[in-house]
Amino acid sequence: MASRTEDFDSRFAGLDQWSDADFLMALWEGQMRAVASVGPVLGDLASAANGIARRLGGGGRLVYVGAGTSGTVAWQDAKELGGTFGWPEDHTVVLLAGGVQSTPNEFNGAEDNIDLAAREISHHNISDKDAVIAIAASGMTPYTLRALELARERGGFTVGICNNPDGRILNIAECSVFLDCAPEVIAGSTRMGAGTAQKAALNILSTLVMNKLGRLFDNLMVGMRAENMKLRDRAVRIVAHIASCDEAQAKDALTQSDFDIRPAVLVVKGHTPQRAKEILDLSNGNLRAALEYRD
Repeated sequence: MASRTEDFDSRFAGLDQWSDADFLMALWEGQMRAVASVGPVLGDLASAANGIARRLGGGGRLVYVGAGTSGTVAWQDAKELGGTFGWPEDHTVVLLAGGVQSTPNEFNGAEDNIDLAAREISHHNISDKDAVIAIAASGMTPYTLRALELARERGGFTVGICNNPDGRILNIAECSVFLDCAPEVIAGSTRMGAGTAQKAALNILSTLVMNKLGRLFDNLMVGMRAENMKLRDRAVRIVAHIASCDEAQAKDALTQSDFDIRPAVLVVKGHTPQRAKEILDLSNGNLRAALEYRD
């Protein structure tokens, strides 16, 4: 049985001959449908975030698994966690079938390679400390399914995300998320609707996880890495806002703290940089808890 992501939608018969305006309207509506599909599964995403945060809070790693478009969407989400939230790269693993640098034929063919999936799960020693997010539009991708099966056998907390209600991934994962945005305007082109839905779902999921791990204060990115001029200016404004100080004082505290926002806030509050780091360690990196800490 073909998945709904492969269905032909008769509403778009003759699409290649439509006017530009109608063509773009159809694609736009498909994108809106994709984003809307995330709304009904917010509860599932919350359950997934809680399970992931428990593993990561205990020192585990966040593991992404995917192939094709789903894999590249997963890779993008993983790569943004460090800069945005300061999540350490050595606690993030991306299992992308074929790899980012693979040629097109290697990249497409690798999604059927279950032996590759097994080798990578073994190579990275996925364990019961880790949380694994597997993404597949059809929910049937052999590479992704095998990696997910093995990760769960090893005790990892597993999340499966797909765009097909019959996807096997939903039965394998401990926590399943079905994004109901199919069929695609262009039949089978999951880089469109399915990819958009997956990106939106992962954005929401990983952001909630990072919040649970203390990487936000109010709606501010206090775990952010200030690695360029724009981000350093943002860091100064964040510290000044949270610590209720002027920007000169905020910049001085950041300079003493290697431009790490969380200890810089505590430095403004009167702690030495070393003590600020100690308090944050005692508070599991949570700035709000650190600000409330009493010796």
